[in-house]
Amino acid sequence: MSGRKPTRARVHRAWFVAAVTFVTIIGAAAFRSVPGLFIDPLHEEFGWSRGTIGAAVSVNLALYGLTAPFAAALMDRYGIRKVVAVALTVIALGSGLTVWMTAAWQLMLCWGLLVGLGSGSMALAFAATVTNRWFTERRGLVSGILTAASASGQLIFLPVLSWIVDTHHWRPAAVTVALAALAVVPFVWLLLHDHPADIGQKPYGAKEFVPKPEPVPGAARRALTVLSSAVRTGPFWLLAGTFAICGASTNGLIQTHFVPASHDHGMPITTAASLLAVIGVFDVVGTVASGWFTDRFDSRRLLAVYYALRGVSLLFLPILLAPSVHPPMVFFIVFYGLDWVATVPPTLALCREHYGDDSPIVFGWVLASHQVGAALVAFLGGVARDTFGSYDVVWYASGALCAAAALMALVIRRRPVAPALSTA
Repeated sequence: MSGRKPTRARVHRAWFVAAVTFVTIIGAAAFRSVPGLFIDPLHEEFGWSRGTIGAAVSVNLALYGLTAPFAAALMDRYGIRKVVAVALTVIALGSGLTVWMTAAWQLMLCWGLLVGLGSGSMALAFAATVTNRWFTERRGLVSGILTAASASGQLIFLPVLSWIVDTHHWRPAAVTVALAALAVVPFVWLLLHDHPADIGQKPYGAKEFVPKPEPVPGAARRALTVLSSAVRTGPFWLLAGTFAICGASTNGLIQTHFVPASHDHGMPITTAASLLAVIGVFDVVGTVASGWFTDRFDSRRLLAVYYALRGVSLLFLPILLAPSVHPPMVFFIVFYGLDWVATVPPTLALCREHYGDDSPIVFGWVLASHQVGAALVAFLGGVARDTFGSYDVVWYASGALCAAAALMALVIRRRPVAPALSTA
């Protein structure tokens, strides 16, 4: 077969980097599975109100978002590998120290501050940076796959952690999270390359070799400079607003409060946690599919459809909660899983469309709004439960917010073909 060229069949190194990134995010995702599992055990052991525990979770979620744009700039300055390795170590430290806590402020410090800072550096800005550096084609698909990694981690760890909490209490689960984060550090240090030029390759799909840019000094200053430019544009506020509602209706609402809400209706914690894990299964499918759609369809319309369907599903949730699993609840879980972070690939695509090379940092700020929305609902959801004795008002309010997000997505204007920057 003389006409064949075996080298064309070789897998591009970018896919190996994406695979390492996927595994890294999976390993770090253990901490994303814990908050909803700890609310009832901490309430029972220490007598802390759900609002107090929700406040610690909200600090974690807010820092997760607010750290992201600075982490993206730090990756430009010091490299992906160093920033991610340090972040995983901080996550392990914060999770491990919770074993010895005896006061609510220590929960704020360990789980709120340390894990929040570490997880913020492992946020979706990490996936955006890897995608932008290593791929010029298939960016939507890759961003979908890397986004799905967090759900895969939830799938792997949530049933295990819920069993540990149910059988051995919450402290061994916290230690498991710490060990999972530490276990990933060697993979990051040995296998995660910062840029294709480091190994003499072009980004996947690039026609020409792309030299590695010089380190960018002043990471914090650059993150703030990019923000000051982005806030003068209309698309930034619309993207930030829709993504805040995305965070409110996922991380802040379902991930934090679904397990205790289900437990209120008589469902065992392990069963409710298993349902969240099923969300993780279908999240992988939905996010990868969303990445494929993003490469082919209008991202604004995709976002509008995702938010509208999510809002409708939340309006039905109060009548679906029951002591046992039944078919309508399974349908909700599957549907919500498919829609969970399907919003990320089109949001990333719109950031790239409007902000070019600065898009990872802009997306970091958009992600900050995502986590601020999540933090508010994590806290207010706990307060609502303490005040009204149920979560019903939270489900209905979140459904209405998702409807507003669908309308906001449709208002985002397409970037003009001309190279001039839009300021409207």
